[in-house]
Amino acid sequence: MERAKLLLKKILIWRIRHVSDRVFLIILALIIGVIAGFVAVVMKNSVFLIQDILKGWFSIEKGNILFIFYPIIGISLAVIFSRFLIKRKVGHGIPTVLHAISKTKGQIPGHNMFSSIITAALTVGFGGSVGLEGPVVATGAAYGSRMGMLFHLNHKQIILLLGCACTGAMSAIFKAPVAAVIFALEVIMLDLTLSSLIPLLLASATALITSYLFMGQNVLYPVDLKDAFVISYLPFYAILGVFTGFLSVYFTKMYIFIGNIFDRFKSWTSRLIVGGLILGLLIFLLPSLYGEGYEIINAALSGSAGQVFENTFFYNYQGEFVAIIIVFALILLLKVIATSVTFHSGGVGGIFAPCLFLGANTGLIFSLIIKRLGWNISSINFALVGMAGAIAGIIHAPLTAVFLIAEITGGYDLFLPLMIVAAISYATVKIFTPNSVYTFQLAKRGELLTHNADKNMLSLIKMESLIEKNFLTIREDADLSALVRVIADSTRDIFVVVDDENTLKGIISLNDIRHLMFKRHLYRKTFVKDLMYMPEIILDIGMSVEEIAEIFHKTGQYNLPVVHNGKYIGFISKANVFAKYRRLIKYYSND
Repeated sequence: MERAKLLLKKILIWRIRHVSDRVFLIILALIIGVIAGFVAVVMKNSVFLIQDILKGWFSIEKGNILFIFYPIIGISLAVIFSRFLIKRKVGHGIPTVLHAISKTKGQIPGHNMFSSIITAALTVGFGGSVGLEGPVVATGAAYGSRMGMLFHLNHKQIILLLGCACTGAMSAIFKAPVAAVIFALEVIMLDLTLSSLIPLLLASATALITSYLFMGQNVLYPVDLKDAFVISYLPFYAILGVFTGFLSVYFTKMYIFIGNIFDRFKSWTSRLIVGGLILGLLIFLLPSLYGEGYEIINAALSGSAGQVFENTFFYNYQGEFVAIIIVFALILLLKVIATSVTFHSGGVGGIFAPCLFLGANTGLIFSLIIKRLGWNISSINFALVGMAGAIAGIIHAPLTAVFLIAEITGGYDLFLPLMIVAAISYATVKIFTPNSVYTFQLAKRGELLTHNADKNMLSLIKMESLIEKNFLTIREDADLSALVRVIADSTRDIFVVVDDENTLKGIISLNDIRHLMFKRHLYRKTFVKDLMYMPEIILDIGMSVEEIAEIFHKTGQYNLPVVHNGKYIGFISKANVFAKYRRLIKYYSND
């Protein structure tokens, strides 16, 4: 161990002397890209292996009763692994990364380098109705975080490595290098300078190459665009955008609603049993809800509606239009419930695959309805752009949606309808849900970074670092002579009145008592309680720095006391808040 530390120290010294920070970050970005590519390959193949073992020994038509039990087994194994083996909470992919960026200076627990791979493979392999993208991103980010800490990089550099890891993970699993970079900028909330984009691009490229070497160069969802884009059908694309926007609202609201229900369960076993059984029953009734649902997505992208009827009670009705509408409505509604239950019962996975599933099937059923009304539109085209609408609405990432769908399907000829559907879906969902499923918990706790630079800088400031404690205190029963002695020892012009338990009773301003200081005949007659006053505004230790800055801005105050449960802590000054803010702006905008 000591030898390893000594060797690392020598490497760090050599690196500082011979390799600039910019070059070193490029080297690390290349390494992280390769690691992220391997993570994607391992996770994908692990899921394929588990599913082959589970489904390869019986006829699905006769043995789908097992689908009732598979999900609860998979989620149970994932929960047991996290609770009893690593004894840590694994977390849900991208929210874990966002929390690390905003609150822990980019530091992600070491177990995330492997725990997300194992728990997500078990969850999805056994039928959990989620994807693998979030866990791949979280795993890649964990490696980026560890590298940053290993080489003693600063906060800004570690955040950049997290961005590289997330970009590499997305690029590898989707084979979409451009969308991966946009994802880092749009979802991970990285405000990068031009020079910082180079590591990001290199991580995306190396991850993609790694993915190509092991999983081939074919696109994820090959689509044969037989029908060209018809501009006269733009109103239909706009309506689809609104439709996917409302579907996204339903997804977000239902996800939060189910989460609140599961939070009422006192034990993890109750959540596991209830959630696992609900999920198993849903998959038994509609096997298309099993796992990531890639086969169903590809069927929708080929314009086929028959796949969702296989091994269901509705199989004999697949030729009837009313039955098609009912089954697709059930699939869309229940997919959201299946995904939410998977997460909240203890499963680990990602949101992207459910988004693609919902979007493709929404676009398909929408096109079938329009065809029934007399317009000969392309089901393939609408299924494809429906995926962009779902990603834009559910994840709140319209740019990522446009480029991701174009890259993973090869549907570059549909850029205009992709843009229209994504933009309208996003605009629709923002009316009803200001935060996505990734960010609503962080936003609720005031921990969410956004593209607003002012808010980001203020959120990165720790309140404790702003508190000044060199304001002297005095008891309210002290007389003026005691106050004068305190003033003589102080460098501040505000004095804090507290009781024996340090409860804030009021403050005294030097300017208010200056005219009394030299009237010695009042020293024994005048008491602190006669001179003090309680400030109109008192800050609580639990307030965010953004809230405090807003109070200073609105009130014009320069110093305000801070308390915790009424106990005096110190003061925060307006000058200190904005000085810290300016230093951070300079630090993060500097190449």
